[in-house]
Amino acid sequence: MRVITGKARGVVLKTPDGMETRPTTDRVKEALFSILQFDIPGCAVLDLFGGTGQLGIEALSRGASKAVFVDAGEPACRLIRENLRRTKLENQAKVVRSDYLQYLTTTREKFDIIFLDPPYAEVFLENALKCISEIDILQSGGIIATERPIGKELPWEITGFTRSKDYKYGNTLITLYRKL
Repeated sequence: MRVITGKARGVVLKTPDGMETRPTTDRVKEALFSILQFDIPGCAVLDLFGGTGQLGIEALSRGASKAVFVDAGEPACRLIRENLRRTKLENQAKVVRSDYLQYLTTTREKFDIIFLDPPYAEVFLENALKCISEIDILQSGGIIATERPIGKELPWEITGFTRSKDYKYGNTLITLYRKL
């Protein structure tokens, strides 16, 4: 797993041992950032299920102004900090150890892009989408970028958002919601 392009291009990111964290493949990450390329420069990013931090780090490498990484596990938070050091992007980042719903309901920050790539087997994605649609942390025109397995359905309509088509890469689907 590596940073694809930008300031930290080519830096290999550390990955966790075991199967508890499922990093996004380079192919899916490259596709996602191809879709978002013109929205990234200068934006504030939330990587809500941080894991390795690779989505927020890729955004920072491509010109995002800041990124907040949230993960409930201390090992994941340590891994994100290590990857931020490796890429020399730690000055633009904040790592928060927190449950995702607790973070969403208590933060006062606003974001331009929110990455949602939670553990596939859980209902975290659906819960996070619902919570984000009910609170005011996404800028007008901001994007929620979701990643999920084929077969996991998401709502077509969320009040205040428009939904993109599904982008399919192997067994993975990417769907974007843009705030009106």
